Amino acid sequence: MSKVTSKDGTIIAFDRVGSGPAVIMVNGAIAYRAFDATLPQVAEMLGKHFTVYNYDRRGRGESGDTLPFVKEREIEDVQALVEEAGGEAMVLGFSSGSAVTLDAAAVTPGIVKAAVYEPPFIVDDSRQPVPPDYAEHLMKLGTEGKHDEAVEYFLTYAVGIPDEYIAGMKQDQATWSGMIGVAPTIAYDAAFVGSVMQGKPLPTDRWSNVTVPVLVADGGASDTWFHNAADALAKVLPNASRQTLDGQTHSFDPNVLVPVMIEFFQA
Repeated sequence: MSKVTSKDGTIIAFDRVGSGPAVIMVNGAIAYRAFDATLPQVAEMLGKHFTVYNYDRRGRGESGDTLPFVKEREIEDVQALVEEAGGEAMVLGFSSGSAVTLDAAAVTPGIVKAAVYEPPFIVDDSRQPVPPDYAEHLMKLGTEGKHDEAVEYFLTYAVGIPDEYIAGMKQDQATWSGMIGVAPTIAYDAAFVGSVMQGKPLPTDRWSNVTVPVLVADGGASDTWFHNAADALAKVLPNASRQTLDGQTHSFDPNVLVPVMIEFFQA
């Protein structure tokens, strides 16, 4: 494990894998290196062609955190990793990490390419939107230390898991405790995606400065709203390409996803 210090003094922990041009992986809500075994697998496979930075987002795993949270701190974390990589890097964002990736790319000249997989934007009526105060409510729950309630709220309203399944999920104590441990950071993701999960068209100006090549990918077996989100995002980005991975869902097979990312990053 290695560490880098972000602009506000927060220590960000990461694994560096492989050699070659730099690729920084930005994970989605709840995910971190020790919790999601898929992430190290992706890093190892990409590491055959690139120097991969697989990091714990602030407040998770072995990374620190500094309060109060504002979105700019997460962007500065990505920028610290770009500098660690020598000032130039490509970025791969998963789920809500897609918004972090794009927001960072909009203000970071050192990001030269970006790829995002299944940004969880709700851009129409193909699924129920999150509540209008989704981000604010999650922040309130985190501040009050109601971590169990925050995880339930996220799983119910953002992921869309029915209430009756939550009790069963709690029976897997290792997984549930892993989510509880990073519950305050769910609000961090909500700060990036809450406004684009309202069932409305994406803003045309939020990522208009992202002029680098961006690959927007989704899974062919995912729900319709993921396809619609990916299509909508590609339309508002100045330099985007679209790809759908056959048979994949939000939980993808690295053996399917990684070759696509290698081809894009090497082009």
